[in-house]
Amino acid sequence: DKQDEMSCLIRGANFVLSQVSNESFMYEKGADGTSHYHYQNNIGQNIFPYLLVNIGSGVSILKVDSPTEYQRIGGTAMGGGTYWGLGSLLTDAKGFDELLNLAERGSSRNVDMLVSDIYGGEYAALGLPADLTASSFGKCVRSHQQASIGRPERTFRQEDIAKSLLHLISNDIGQIAYLNARLHNLERIYFAGYFIRGHPLTMHTISYSINYWSKGSIKALFLRHEGYLGAIGAFLAGSAAEGDTDDQAWVEHFATATPRQRKDSVMSYDVLELERRKYKFQVLPLLASPRGYRADLFDLTNDASARTYWIDLMKAGTDKVAEHAVRSQLGVPTAGSRARVFKQKFMERLGCVEESPNIYGSLSIRKLLDMRGQCLLEAGFFDPYSKEKQHENELALELLQEQLARIEPLPFRERMLALATNVLAGNVFDWGAKEVVKLLEGGKFEFSDSLKQVPDRPWLKDGLDEFCDRVEMKPYNCALIFVDNSGFDILLGIFPLVCELLHQNTKVILAANSEPALNDVQHSELLLLAHRVGERVPSVRTALLENRLVIVETGSSSPCIDLSRVDHQICRMCSEVDLIVLEGMGRALHTNFTARFTCDSLKVAIIKNEWLADQLNGKLFSAIFHYEPAVDATCQSSGSSTSLPVGSL
Repeated sequence: DKQDEMSCLIRGANFVLSQVSNESFMYEKGADGTSHYHYQNNIGQNIFPYLLVNIGSGVSILKVDSPTEYQRIGGTAMGGGTYWGLGSLLTDAKGFDELLNLAERGSSRNVDMLVSDIYGGEYAALGLPADLTASSFGKCVRSHQQASIGRPERTFRQEDIAKSLLHLISNDIGQIAYLNARLHNLERIYFAGYFIRGHPLTMHTISYSINYWSKGSIKALFLRHEGYLGAIGAFLAGSAAEGDTDDQAWVEHFATATPRQRKDSVMSYDVLELERRKYKFQVLPLLASPRGYRADLFDLTNDASARTYWIDLMKAGTDKVAEHAVRSQLGVPTAGSRARVFKQKFMERLGCVEESPNIYGSLSIRKLLDMRGQCLLEAGFFDPYSKEKQHENELALELLQEQLARIEPLPFRERMLALATNVLAGNVFDWGAKEVVKLLEGGKFEFSDSLKQVPDRPWLKDGLDEFCDRVEMKPYNCALIFVDNSGFDILLGIFPLVCELLHQNTKVILAANSEPALNDVQHSELLLLAHRVGERVPSVRTALLENRLVIVETGSSSPCIDLSRVDHQICRMCSEVDLIVLEGMGRALHTNFTARFTCDSLKVAIIKNEWLADQLNGKLFSAIFHYEPAVDATCQSSGSSTSLPVGSL
């Protein structure tokens, strides 16, 4: 059935803004002419109300109040069709892109009359700068007087004409959009339509116009997938007719989305793929400042040296990952050929972000890791480290009771130090860290060796004493622990801590990945491991039966965790949580290191990467035991997190 165009457009815009990470962005042209993209975090936020300026042949301005309420409040006949039509009359350009390419090489100063052309400089009394356009195409006028005195007729470059025409239309659209936003008290203006298509010159002129008319109070916002809004909306409308709902979770699939790049780094998509997840995602209620939350510690988009380091690291480790993938499917004839497909696809994706870092939004370590995981899955490797996890689980289970017998008789402070050390030692066993892989493959590396890797106190971040003070004062009611690796990490690091918390009458919720990522323990595995631990440890068995030890899934398949997208079942349990523990380099350092919470928090990890150690002013295998008390709910503005420029810590 046919669908209404504007309804589909709005539905598509609502969808990408609420479901796709880094969908919207502000554009800024640097003094050196380079493009800078400042991505917004809309996931889990209230996106309404907003203004959508759809620039096609003409312009429609729509005020969107809710998922089902919108109205067209204005528009103009001067849009993309105007630019293309007048450009066809005034230049030899044969198409829209050719016209834009002309404009890129032009200067509107040669065609437009500026304030300085009229007044000899700025008009300070009216606040008009010298380089402000006073009259578009004002220098192109002809007069009988010029002909009578024999002055030759001026000719104008087509490039300058195309540039002036672009400024004329963009400035007009920007002013009308701003006036409508002001009239309706709206702060967010999104621009979409064929006229934009991610072209830097177009985005720059619109951004300049909005900034000028609003005196910097409003910024123009653009969408990465603006060319797909109508198609996505029509798909969702058809799905709704089949009984599906819009509140299902979706994630961008980097392994199959194929970005087409131009030489100027502008991006459009040949193929866009979004994967529907079976989980219903929500923002973790424990975040102190959900709107200010940024999962990733480092933004690699605009830092060439950091980006090069991580892309090179991923490239260097690809053969090793492929070997593990093949080993996980020994005896399967196609495993080798599919591993080669994985390597080729992942290398292609790394090449894309190397050339154009912004093609998938803000680039982060998490996104590179997720990209690799998706490429593995696309090649048919569901759990490449399954063999290693099974082997390590069996070894760790045999040592568990010995470790508990060593720790439990100790006095409180010594016991807490031993527990913290065990968690740190267990976290060393990470098949995603190059330095650890060297240890694991270099010979027999056991848990006792890992304990020796944990440095003496004081640790790089050492909040153990403060944490002990808090526990001594009053035991916690409920601890939510986001766990990391299988084997020694979960069994000899986390479970002894779980036993201590249960002994203090603290309820424990263990949150594990829903799907595989490296050697991380996943929900289905953790359920079995917990019961096997219960067979050896009566307190764990009792806690499982009494629901004082609960195993939940995060909805994630990443070695990192974005707390703005966790399974709703976790969020339902948060009302009783007064301690959150984030364990591992991915969950506690690459992501969430600067996040603050409305309950006490622990971030625990061993730094297993030299670059990261350097950024945190530490050394390889430095220990992080970062305790932070709850952020006062009345002062939540202090609890925001941020992505940091490399080297800023």
